[in-house]
Amino acid sequence: MFEKYRVPLGKTLDLSDYDPAERPFLGESKDDDKARMAELALKLDDLQTLLHANRKHRVLLVLQGMDTSGKDGTIRAVFQNVDPLGIRVANFKSPTPTELAHDFLWRVHSVVPAAGELVIFNRSHYEDVLITRVHDWIDADECKRRYTHINNFEHLLADNNTHIIKCFLHISAQEQRKRLQERIDDPDKHWKFDLSDLKERSFWPQYTKAYEAALSATSTPEAPWYIVPSDSKRHRNLMVAELLVQVLTDLKLSYPPGRPELTGMKVE
Repeated sequence: MFEKYRVPLGKTLDLSDYDPAERPFLGESKDDDKARMAELALKLDDLQTLLHANRKHRVLLVLQGMDTSGKDGTIRAVFQNVDPLGIRVANFKSPTPTELAHDFLWRVHSVVPAAGELVIFNRSHYEDVLITRVHDWIDADECKRRYTHINNFEHLLADNNTHIIKCFLHISAQEQRKRLQERIDDPDKHWKFDLSDLKERSFWPQYTKAYEAALSATSTPEAPWYIVPSDSKRHRNLMVAELLVQVLTDLKLSYPPGRPELTGMKVE
């Protein structure tokens, strides 16, 4: 089922071919979905413990999407039962002056997963080929060069036994309008709202084109992009959880071999 949502490398991507309201991973009821999410969260906890104990693999989950697509909500739901040992979230905001003084990947390399770690990028290095392109802070040639640098960077990570899963949380403009309005209407959600959100919303067509170009150019065999229909929050969370559990299961993780010198040892 995931293959349908995997972005093929080099082929022109048209996001209008993917319905953000699709719900192929939902069950017959909310209770079914709640039970399945709880089951997946427990599986993920077990798998992450094996990953941390094994210390041979690294896992990187990249979450990208338009404003309000649910990156924070996905992290809360998918990792609700996961032991914080060996898991880390890296958030990417506007670069600092120090970060701007270096190449665009400088701030990214220091936070990639170490052996045994699962790291979630809440936004990522892809901001440097999205907002920068939409606002013409870089030109088309520089953007293409950055695609190449990103592919080479991710290839380096993959060579270092890093398993990369990239999810584009795909929402409709209508769903974004609804979510932004909810933040305005509810005083308890005002902290989530910034007037710049409305400014960026006005660039929706440009962001769509930028995402189509970036996903097409950087969905590689070792670091594929998956389009996650996200108008339904429950579907979004379940699909990301199912995908991550499958990737970790396919690693066939096991605990390290026992230490013979500990056999028969008694604690006094």
